Amino acid sequence: MKLKSIFFAVLVLFLCSCAKKESAVSTNVSYNSLVFSETKKPLYAVQYNIKKAGSYNLITIADKEKFLLVPQNASVPSEIPDDVTVLRQPLDKTYLVSSASMDFMVALNIMDKLRFSGTKEWYIEEAVSAMKNGSLLYAGKYSAPDFELLVSEGCNFAVENTMIYHKPEIKEKLEELGIPVMVDYAGNEKHPLGRLEWIKLYGLLFDREKEADAFFENRLKSIKKVLNGKQTDVRVAFFYVNSSGAINVRTSEDYVVKMIELAGGRYAQGETLKNEKNSSTMNIQMEDFYLSAVDADVLVYNSAIDGTVDDVSDLIAKNALFSDFKAVKNGRVYRTEPEFLQKTTETAAIISELNKIITNKDDKLIYLTKLE
Repeated sequence: MKLKSIFFAVLVLFLCSCAKKESAVSTNVSYNSLVFSETKKPLYAVQYNIKKAGSYNLITIADKEKFLLVPQNASVPSEIPDDVTVLRQPLDKTYLVSSASMDFMVALNIMDKLRFSGTKEWYIEEAVSAMKNGSLLYAGKYSAPDFELLVSEGCNFAVENTMIYHKPEIKEKLEELGIPVMVDYAGNEKHPLGRLEWIKLYGLLFDREKEADAFFENRLKSIKKVLNGKQTDVRVAFFYVNSSGAINVRTSEDYVVKMIELAGGRYAQGETLKNEKNSSTMNIQMEDFYLSAVDADVLVYNSAIDGTVDDVSDLIAKNALFSDFKAVKNGRVYRTEPEFLQKTTETAAIISELNKIITNKDDKLIYLTKLE
């Protein structure tokens, strides 16, 4: 074990030395000579932007972290500022910790760019297969990565979620080892189509830019009619009952609320929670939920968190007051399927399904199920 640790330490020093030598190589291009312009401003996303200078791309995440994306056949510019991280393509040995991003990888057919996973158990079939055949290796969760495995296998990129900021020393250690770290902020996008638009950034990073643009445009076209439709007065409540009997609801700034509005509905708690902006969800007492949702036209139970509701009687068993609700009496109660909150690439399809239940045309549902 001691010899193994010594070998790892020597290997780390060697790799870091090589990384420093590569960055120190003089080139004919200076960062200061590059003139970046914003050529493709996102339509809905606000948590990233991209500026281009020739074949180089400057990516800014959450208005604070900057990355210079360098093509495989281009040289790394000299005089890179300290606050800019170089990403050298191909990023083909990626450590994917942001599990929500896997959906984008599959949609763009870039599973071969992933080598390491921060998740053991996947619900996505392609990821499950990759773990089984060994092309995707578990390298530890965000707070406890297997540094030795990552270094020995030549990891050249890490995609984290915002949980990494709870363990800043992990991010620093990865960077010390020569592994650039990008944090995915798609979950911070308030607009659901902004979340979907992150596929464009992944397309750029993994050399699938055209495919990503086409994917996004096709999804927009698929719901053009819904987005251009009239706003209705149909009130929709989205919730679940937690273990203590309180009702967990989305606050007015949450993306699920925005999806309901894009689908033509009105969020039942919109007025009562309009000033709650510090969190995407909150718990309220049943009495308060009753006042705001008893007359709601549609109830949607979030079974991704609490999957114990298979029919209306299960809902009433949680609290007898549900039998008074207008939606229960009119047979307009639904539950979400697991993909409802997990499949970012299906955002457009989910908005379409919400439109179906709002307009009372609930046939052929995939991400929602009507409760009898």
